Amino acid sequence: MPDLEIRNLHVSADEKEILHGVDLTVGGGEVHALMGPNGSGKTTLASAIMGHPALTVTEGQIIFGGQDITTATTDERARLGLFMSFQYPVAVPGVTITKYLRSVINAHRKARDEEPISLRDFRTRVQDALKLTNFPEELTKRYLNEGFSGGEKKKLEILQLAIQEPGLAILDENDSGLDIDALRDVAAGVNTVASKRGSNMGVLVITHYQRILHLIKPSHVHVLYKGEMVKEGGPELVDELEARGYGWITEEIAA
Repeated sequence: MPDLEIRNLHVSADEKEILHGVDLTVGGGEVHALMGPNGSGKTTLASAIMGHPALTVTEGQIIFGGQDITTATTDERARLGLFMSFQYPVAVPGVTITKYLRSVINAHRKARDEEPISLRDFRTRVQDALKLTNFPEELTKRYLNEGFSGGEKKKLEILQLAIQEPGLAILDENDSGLDIDALRDVAAGVNTVASKRGSNMGVLVITHYQRILHLIKPSHVHVLYKGEMVKEGGPELVDELEARGYGWITEEIAA
């Protein structure tokens, strides 16, 4: 059974349809890349999967773990095991990273009818995640994303991924604005979490660049254009897009 199945998804914002019948299946343990030029609807699809309230699903279904979540709230989806790493993480003044991470863990534990995590277990879990993601421990005492560089924000997103270990991770343009060292740290963190013993996490990498896909290697590649899935293939499609750009695909569509 796939972790995520999107069937004939139509999504609108402000009464304008952005996605026009998208189909996508991401199985457990698979790494999928979603590519396409700017404005093709990639972030809209990611936000629709997570249940963004500004978007309206007018037709189709979103199935996760065999459960129809098309009308579920964002927090319900997160508790079921969906995770999204944002392209532009926001700052939350007054909330330390440590406090935030513990709140997230306990929200998931509450959904499973478990007791709150003990302080000792929490510290161990955070320490393990810090080593995994190369995130500086001293930053965990600061407010969430406040005054952080772009690289620090993206590393913090992967720290959250490592701590939560979700069923499906959606990475929305995590490569944007990163230098090569930060990109390597982010990619290494994702790869380590995905390959952890017992992990069956699916990964959906959203990007219009190829460089992150040389570090997080996809098993499936999809191209979204003007709100429709127009091309699908294996990892060889990444190399073809890098060599030829997107123009040849639009020419195929026109023909």
